[in-house]
Amino acid sequence: MIENYFLALLDWWRLKFVLRNKQSRIVFNEGEVWWCSMGLNIGEEVYGKGAGFARPILVFKKFTGNSFWGLPFTGSEKQGDWYVPIDLPNQRSSIMLNQARAIDKKRLRSKMTIISADDFQSIRTAFHELYC
Repeated sequence: MIENYFLALLDWWRLKFVLRNKQSRIVFNEGEVWWCSMGLNIGEEVYGKGAGFARPILVFKKFTGNSFWGLPFTGSEKQGDWYVPIDLPNQRSSIMLNQARAIDKKRLRSKMTIISADDFQSIRTAFHELYC
């Protein structure tokens, strides 16, 4: 178990080194859903899966041309104040409001879709209710 985690951690460090030095021309906007290299995290922190340690993430608030506040998706519909059910292409998912974090665009891999204005407003409302 520990050996597998250690090997995965080494893989993540290698990818993180590549991402850190990546020159990115990606342009992103609020309301877009991207595959994002979230990494290998600990405890209840959301992490990515597969070789790219990736998971879908919503660009919730753009700060600069290089950074944004991101909200990750979970692969299934969940219940609770910190989840907002939403449809991704070919899958019912949930946004995890409790896992919001600042993200650099170097972690972005490929754009998946753009959510509807109504879905984005539902997420904003739920985020405000949870945090304000």
